[in-house]
Amino acid sequence: MSKKIAIIGGGNLGAAMAEGLVNSGFVTAGHLIVTRRNVAALKSLEERGVMVSNDNVEAVKYADWIVLAVKPFQVKEVLAQIQPHLDEKRHALISVVTGIWIKDLEEIVGPGIALFRAMPNTAIAIQESMTCICSQSANKDQLSFVADFFEQLGKSVFIEEKLMDAATVLGACGTAYAMRYIRANIQGGIEIGFSAATASLIAAQTVKGAAELLLQRNTHPEQEIDKVTTPKGCTIAGLNEMEHQGFSSSLIKGVVTSYKKIIDDM
Repeated sequence: MSKKIAIIGGGNLGAAMAEGLVNSGFVTAGHLIVTRRNVAALKSLEERGVMVSNDNVEAVKYADWIVLAVKPFQVKEVLAQIQPHLDEKRHALISVVTGIWIKDLEEIVGPGIALFRAMPNTAIAIQESMTCICSQSANKDQLSFVADFFEQLGKSVFIEEKLMDAATVLGACGTAYAMRYIRANIQGGIEIGFSAATASLIAAQTVKGAAELLLQRNTHPEQEIDKVTTPKGCTIAGLNEMEHQGFSSSLIKGVVTSYKKIIDDM
């Protein structure tokens, strides 16, 4: 991959992206630059050959693709700083900043630049993110590049920007929902005799395996449930009790409540 990438903002997210891109071989360390005010915090990346800098303009001049990974309150300042150095024939911009819409980016950088908005989740740290992406003024090659970029860091899907708030709930808040389910499973496992460590291992790997079944087989959850529910068996007895206690309805209500919270706070 010959394209040069600049990640503006080497915090937790920016650094995790850089590490994942290098680990996957998507970009060589010499074609990647990461910026941060405190460059000492990027020592581990620098030791792997990644260029580090505290100069955002320098990074933009070097790169073809700009990944904006700063805090939301820093966006205007950083974009205003680099805008005079952006070339629509050369550069494209990917923002992974929460709550910043494409129109917000365009107001500062101007029309013509290919713009992408991406919403990864915390599993990007282990290259297992679910990243939702939308774009403006991008050509086929640029769309393909961004899809490939985020496939190195997990799974990705292009959606309409109007669904980004919903994607935040399902893909980002969803990590917390899954963790809460796993925690409850661990607590149940302890109650029926397992140590906390063993219950944690069994619960986490079981959820991972269940998710992989859906991803690899492209099946509906109910198809996989049917395979483990036998007549008068323990699985269906447990599932029915969970449903009697409002398991599915409480999850759905939680998703909708989180979404309403985002909308109401806008």
